Amino acid sequence: MTQYTHLQNTLADQGYVASDELAMALHLAISLGRPLLLEGAAGVGKTDIARCLAASRDTRLIRLQCYEGLDASQAIYEWNYQRQLLAIRASDETGKEVEDRIFSREYLLERPLLQAIQQDQPPVLLIDEIDRADEEFEAYLLEILSEFQITVPELGTINATTRPIVILTANGTRDLSDALRRRCLYAHVDYPDRATELAILRARCPEVQAQLAGQIVGFVQSLRKEELEKKPGVAEMLDFAAALAGLGINDLSADQDVLMATLVTLLKTETDRASVPVEVAARLAGRAA
Repeated sequence: MTQYTHLQNTLADQGYVASDELAMALHLAISLGRPLLLEGAAGVGKTDIARCLAASRDTRLIRLQCYEGLDASQAIYEWNYQRQLLAIRASDETGKEVEDRIFSREYLLERPLLQAIQQDQPPVLLIDEIDRADEEFEAYLLEILSEFQITVPELGTINATTRPIVILTANGTRDLSDALRRRCLYAHVDYPDRATELAILRARCPEVQAQLAGQIVGFVQSLRKEELEKKPGVAEMLDFAAALAGLGINDLSADQDVLMATLVTLLKTETDRASVPVEVAARLAGRAA
């Protein structure tokens, strides 16, 4: 058994079915100590792989959710100004003495990036949707991703206790800088093929009968080929399966009213709901049967 196959199996034990390409990229990222950049459409399982990897290694998952306007104080560290002010008011120290004391680790608030390099056991650091952050924020990451150290002007350089396993995800909202890409290994995550998606469904929803599972995957994969604003991802497919199983449905084409009602798990905009009327849903369900 190859090492990346072993990794595939440990992820499968957590319910994540990884392709050979993705498993190899993840194995190399871990072996080489390099960050792994995962790109692909929303809902294809990029974020979930970090959760399953952390669970399989029995280690902590530290997540930094990126957004426009994210800065160092929210991602790396900031000083606890309220505690510092209280300490100054309560202290009989003056000048340099009180300054040295309040600018110590005791008053430092560790945000996800600093937390990730201060763990006794290497955690999985998920930097989620990096392309939603401003370009300027990428510069904050370069020191961490290159040297795994953080410079705090008042304290100096904080070196990593252990190196985290770093996974970055991007949905294609904007182009990422060459400097960031250069520091990462890369894998593109696409919607799974039929066999892989069936394996995911069986792993996550074993109560769904085989016939219905095949219909669900066929229906969802056909639905993705329609002109939709937001194509349903794997998570939506699993919600759809759970809804049908919970309603006691064994045949996707048996009840059009139930089918239309459960599309709330798959179609997430009013435009998409209008694009899939009863006749379209019935056609896709009949094709999936």
